[in-house]
Amino acid sequence: MTTIAPGDHKAYMQLALEQAQKSPPKPTNYRVGAVLVDSAANEILATGYTLELPGNTHAEQTCFMKLAATHGVPEENLKSVLPAELALYTTVEPCSERLSGNLPCVERVLRLAGSIRTVYIGIIEPATFVAENTGKRSLEQAGISVVHVAGLEKEILEVATAGHVKG
Repeated sequence: MTTIAPGDHKAYMQLALEQAQKSPPKPTNYRVGAVLVDSAANEILATGYTLELPGNTHAEQTCFMKLAATHGVPEENLKSVLPAELALYTTVEPCSERLSGNLPCVERVLRLAGSIRTVYIGIIEPATFVAENTGKRSLEQAGISVVHVAGLEKEILEVATAGHVKG
């Protein structure tokens, strides 16, 4: 995998953006990329993007599903096999509501609270599908830091909304 210097948050976000670009453009979702990093070892544990796996999967969900499969555990037991200092990089704020009925990404992240210490985001989720995403607030209330990584907002929004009808 790619070698990124410890603490180079923009480079990790760029990698997440590269993941997002692999997602098929659709008018009904955002193209999001995510990267899960073992902060202590500066090791990328998993990457993911929207619709990478079957079942209307989101980027963060894909990271967790792939990692759970690698470790041979159900996703809900993932915390038991992960290092204690994780960082999640995601191009768009984790969702707090899924119109598809799937578990919201923020709930998936909260299952890993204590291991995931920081979530780095490229942009706050636009209100296109869910009027008020409470992902950032829910994470912060659980003691998970949410940090905006500046500098790629325009590119992230362009990728996220590819396939949307421009009004």
